[in-house]
Amino acid sequence: MRKRPIATNDPHIQALARIVGEQAILYRKEDLMAYDCDGFTVHRHLPRAVVFPNSTEQVAAVVKYCHEHDLPFLARGAGTGLSGGAIPLNGEVVISLTRMKRLLHVDLENRRAVVEPGFVNLKLTNSVAHRGYYYAPDPSSQYCCTIGGNVAENAGGAHCLKYGVTTNHILGLEVVLPNGEVIEIGGNGVPDPPGYDLLGLLTGSEGTLGIVTKITVRLLKNPEAKQTVLAYFDEVEDASQTVSDIISAGIVPAALEMMDQTAIEAVEAAAFPVGHPKDIAALLLIEVDGISAGIDEQINDILTICRRHHVREVKVAQSEEERARWWANRKTGFGAMGAISPDYLVQDGVIPRSRLPEVLREIADISRKYGLRIANIFHAGDGNLHPLVLFDASKPGETERALAAGSECLKACAAVGGSITGEHGVGIEKKEEMRFIFTDEEILAQTAIRDVFNPKNLLNAGKLFPTPGRCVETKMPSTVK
Repeated sequence: MRKRPIATNDPHIQALARIVGEQAILYRKEDLMAYDCDGFTVHRHLPRAVVFPNSTEQVAAVVKYCHEHDLPFLARGAGTGLSGGAIPLNGEVVISLTRMKRLLHVDLENRRAVVEPGFVNLKLTNSVAHRGYYYAPDPSSQYCCTIGGNVAENAGGAHCLKYGVTTNHILGLEVVLPNGEVIEIGGNGVPDPPGYDLLGLLTGSEGTLGIVTKITVRLLKNPEAKQTVLAYFDEVEDASQTVSDIISAGIVPAALEMMDQTAIEAVEAAAFPVGHPKDIAALLLIEVDGISAGIDEQINDILTICRRHHVREVKVAQSEEERARWWANRKTGFGAMGAISPDYLVQDGVIPRSRLPEVLREIADISRKYGLRIANIFHAGDGNLHPLVLFDASKPGETERALAAGSECLKACAAVGGSITGEHGVGIEKKEEMRFIFTDEEILAQTAIRDVFNPKNLLNAGKLFPTPGRCVETKMPSTVK
């Protein structure tokens, strides 16, 4: 952190420095450039300042000051978000929560833990693994993304097919409201408390309703047994039908992932190659877990279904080391695109599993239409697609074509009764695409809820909801003072 003394006449910077300390604020342009975007790099905007509080009390004091002086502000975690949710569109004061990274309490008897928002996802599992427990939500970025950010986006992961997304594992939240007031919701583990589901409302609200400062999460006992299958297919349609048939057979895998040929090319060129054939059209990575009795039967049923659909090769991991290598290869999927393309755009749509072949064909048509390669790597078991549009931002017009192609992919998902996001959030990337699934009246109802929590719209304004139409009026922050 910078050790230079405060050297600005800006009274707001000086006031914020008094709250968090002179060594916990950035305000010079060269320092702010690292905070002009998150994982969605198409848009970049500099914040007014970045502060690094180390407690709920400091967060509340910063928020109260911004509220009283009409300063736009937003919270930021590790910056791994893929939809632009942490981009300071309005010259916000960015409240970085990375210093609030403690594991506060572990209660294995009641299978829960309390963490601060900057606590890294994978560190939670690593902290309790020796006692036989783990934290289920596992985004691909789990080695660096924070649980506070996971709450904001309602993050998922490969194993959300069986275990659910972040909201299914949140028991309580401490939240700083946009006026600086601190509230506590849940936390006692009661499975179905009376009243409105405020935990559900805040989880996935993309940092527009409040700033989470403590999180009580559910811990799970490690499964007794676990087996993983890798299957190679010469036709995408065969792989897609295999997915549907596995679920139709009553098997609920812990994870059921799919990669197409372009995605396989990328992961094999990146950090954890495992020797996938270069000429296959698609692969499935299938994992089942639970009690030992019955696991072998499920695996045999999966192998039978794969062979029924012309699988070229199917194998079961013979060791934990082999299983870990397969998963490491899959988890590099998004970052691996840098090995085959200078730039890429990650999309995140959801469709009914039965429509996989149809929608993947449409995505291929979109790829040809825009002259851009699109890799597909996704959570096939729950129909959560991740088309990755590959482009070169240095070539005039390619960024615009990539954005248009990505939007059409989401439109294809919406057209078959799906959604424009399953786990990455809307942010600024997909806010206009909200119109694919909501009417103006439905958007107005949602912004009315936001206005109850965030009436000045100073907190993370311009995110999640589209530019107002004729039937929708939304507030934007006043001119920055």
